[in-house]
Amino acid sequence: MKLAGLKSIENAHDESIWAVTWVPATETRQSLLLTGSLDESVKLWKPDELHNQGTNTGHCLGVVSVAAHPSGVIAASASLDSFIRVFDVDTNSTIATLESPPSEVWQMQFDPRGINLAVAGGGSAAVKIWDTATWELIATLIVPRPEGSKPSDKSGSGKFVLSVAWSPDGKRLACGCMDGTISVFDVSRAKFLHHLEGHFMPVRSLVYSPVDTRVLFTGSDDSHIHMYDAEGKSMVGAMSGHASWVLSVDVSPDGAALATGSSDRTVRLWDLKMRAAVQTMSNHTDQVWGVAFRPPGGTGVRAGRLASVSDDKSISLYDYS
Repeated sequence: MKLAGLKSIENAHDESIWAVTWVPATETRQSLLLTGSLDESVKLWKPDELHNQGTNTGHCLGVVSVAAHPSGVIAASASLDSFIRVFDVDTNSTIATLESPPSEVWQMQFDPRGINLAVAGGGSAAVKIWDTATWELIATLIVPRPEGSKPSDKSGSGKFVLSVAWSPDGKRLACGCMDGTISVFDVSRAKFLHHLEGHFMPVRSLVYSPVDTRVLFTGSDDSHIHMYDAEGKSMVGAMSGHASWVLSVDVSPDGAALATGSSDRTVRLWDLKMRAAVQTMSNHTDQVWGVAFRPPGGTGVRAGRLASVSDDKSISLYDYS
């Protein structure tokens, strides 16, 4: 497995780029890259030339997360202004605007079937689930207090929820917290199952393996990447190599590799069989807030592809083979 630098674009946004995802291909359009920035805008990009396909405004503070519906037809952007804007990818028309209290909108992700949108609820110590047919809030999954804590603890539950990930079958939802714990929920029953422990600093990104619904990968400010058996509650592997915070993790569609972005300004590719970094890319000059593998599908798609975005306002594209 190897990454080959394909294209980089400087000043893709006017400010730091904090979020990136791929919009799946449709019958009439190839996949697109979607980015969100501190400059309050969301941009769509053609995946080969990085030509700007459109700029969406509408937020009044920086965009912290972007998510694409598996159909490729709609997408969503979440901002520090506490609003989530759901929009039509091709027309940019607003489909819904979801409002939350201040500091309660962070990372978000559509479930694999596109029925629900999960939103990391920050200071609410919860994950909010929105129905994508009605755009109504249908569930609030509360992250419980850690065992042994006293109700008088000033920190409240101590759970500030930063990140979310759906299992490939849509039955489980995991979230990462500021204190380093990861919580796993049974979505259909809206039931908390257990915590996964091992990190002691914020978990800003996590992702399930596309080939094994039990395996969860996490990245933390402690500079480590962990592999968990999310059902068995056990850590099954740990990888280190970044010199600073791990800000983003994503797994390749074949489940064989992991990509990470870090505040050490690098993107690393990890071989999951070897459980080791096999490549380090140093395209960026500032911390790398997002890495994303392109999902499979679409006509004329050759190699796999990875995108990364950074505080340096640039986007980098890599072929993955």
